[in-house]
Amino acid sequence: MDEKRASEAAQENLDKLSKTIVLVGFGGYDKLQTWQKSVPVPEEGEILVEVKACGLNFAEISARQGLYFPRPTLPAVLGYECSGVVVKLGLGVTGPKVGARVICMSKSGLWSEYVTLPVDQCFEFPDEMSFEEAAAIPVNYLTAYFMLFDLANLRPNRSVLIHMAAGGVGFAAAQICQTVPNVTTFGTSSEHKHDAIKANGITHPIDYRTKDYKQEVLRIAPKGVDIVLDPLGGKDTKKGYELLKPMGKIIVFGGANFVIGEHRKIWNLAKNWFQMPSFHGMTLIKANKSVCGFHLGMLQEEKDLIKEGITALLEMFRAGKIKPKIDSVFPFEKFKLRRGFYWQWNDIGTFSLLPT
Repeated sequence: MDEKRASEAAQENLDKLSKTIVLVGFGGYDKLQTWQKSVPVPEEGEILVEVKACGLNFAEISARQGLYFPRPTLPAVLGYECSGVVVKLGLGVTGPKVGARVICMSKSGLWSEYVTLPVDQCFEFPDEMSFEEAAAIPVNYLTAYFMLFDLANLRPNRSVLIHMAAGGVGFAAAQICQTVPNVTTFGTSSEHKHDAIKANGITHPIDYRTKDYKQEVLRIAPKGVDIVLDPLGGKDTKKGYELLKPMGKIIVFGGANFVIGEHRKIWNLAKNWFQMPSFHGMTLIKANKSVCGFHLGMLQEEKDLIKEGITALLEMFRAGKIKPKIDSVFPFEKFKLRRGFYWQWNDIGTFSLLPT
């Protein structure tokens, strides 16, 4: 599409309302509703993006339950990553041009048909990458990239324990580990997912449901591992620390053990909370081990660092070294519009629920 046709299509889109998925209370999926709002107007330094695909991550699930930090103020629009097409430029923006395909990141608000974002939170991506693949890059792959290279200092001949290896970050981490020579990976998952994670680069799959993964790792690698990626928290953080070799590093980046679900009751959350270890500086000195924390949402103000990571990941994609696996795609129509109201953004910067 040339620039003139893209501009005409953009103007036609601006005459529409924008569907938006809104979290109205903490809890189950019944707390998500679809409302409508006017298509926003980009301010100075911003671009307007017609969203083609959004990511759905463990972080959004936790946020929906009210267990994610920072906790969203209700009503809230979730969504930390998306991909789409630029349809309008704000004042002072010279690129990307209207019609460009971009990956977008934000601390929230991307579960919408149209979004405005600062131009430095959007990155053009190659034509060979689908919108779904592009939307799957920021949260999972940036998290894995920064943990492995910036915090864990992954180098050749190292070993890595990846929990939830069939999940988004775990899948990304296994692929990124393969970009470094002779890295051995241990991955925990249910047994029926072992073929998939082995094909994705996991050297030693471990069924955490039927085996003690700590004993399994030590059976294969008696000295332990160099790096542990811990999205679990609680007692598993303690086990991960104990699995580290001298000079080893554990990176804690989540608390899956604290999420309440059909099979996870409130007392399990409390139990895991009290089993979360604390680390004294002198203990770390004597053990020659490191404990790190990572939260991508708290890093988004580091614009240069984010750009560096996205650029590196897109180069890996072009080289065929990484490729997001799209598990499922849910059309927007799955969410029913709340009847009798539409969602409008007021000039004073507040949300209003107005009758149609």
